[in-house]
Amino acid sequence: MRIGLLISGELGHICLTSISQDHKVMFVLTDLNSVEIQKYCVNSFIPFFTGNPRNGRGYSFLSTIEVDIILSINYLFIVENDIIKHPSKYAINFHGSKLPKYRGRTPHVWAIINGEDEIGVTAHLITEECDAGAIVHQVPLKIDKDCTGAEVLRNFCSVYPVMVREVIEMIEGNRIKLINQIHSHATYFSKRTPNDGLISWNWQKQRINNWVRAQANPYPGAFTYLKDTKVIINKIIYSKLGFDNSFANGFVLCNGENPVIKTPNGAVELVDYQILGNVKFEEGDILS
Repeated sequence: MRIGLLISGELGHICLTSISQDHKVMFVLTDLNSVEIQKYCVNSFIPFFTGNPRNGRGYSFLSTIEVDIILSINYLFIVENDIIKHPSKYAINFHGSKLPKYRGRTPHVWAIINGEDEIGVTAHLITEECDAGAIVHQVPLKIDKDCTGAEVLRNFCSVYPVMVREVIEMIEGNRIKLINQIHSHATYFSKRTPNDGLISWNWQKQRINNWVRAQANPYPGAFTYLKDTKVIINKIIYSKLGFDNSFANGFVLCNGENPVIKTPNGAVELVDYQILGNVKFEEGDILS
């Protein structure tokens, strides 16, 4: 099976090394920051292209390289029709959700923010519409109540190579059965940036907890401001400490080693946080 890969990051690197054991990788498209992927390609004599493939740049690199399938795994770029139509059999993307739910970027982070207890991985045909192609294979994954976004990503690193192998075997055995997505059931969530992590203390404590664990270290983190100084929060727990409802949301009820903060429906205790400055929590402060 001649395979072309569109891959980025640790997840892409793990799948590259796994696929290369049993199949001929004809080319790799990756991004400038995926250094380990580039090193592997150099050491394994695999032709590779780095950067944005759009406007014909990627296709001009691979147009003369014949492949049976193209697999896209954690790839940072949207691909155009010239690349999609290139393989003799299929162009398939692996997406970290149970499509048609959670189309778009970082679906596992959004799923945790929204309090989901299950996500999944879907292999689907690549189309010009994002994450909308027919489903090839789908595997559900549970999200434990304390699971962070980084922990889900680590689970992906175990699940993806197995699932990729299964899809390749399905193609080799001519056992592909496509299932069209029900587009009216689709949800779409946009790309997140580090600046999107700001906490609103007017949220219910459950949403704040989901917000924090979804973006916990090594992601950039949920954050708030104490006296105009940024505080990154990686973990909270619910506190039994009481309060007067007239206090503002974000009011610091207790300023010990683990400060306790008021929310509309209960207090939360900060158990893992980092203050990016020389200020300290004081009782009566209001986080913003």
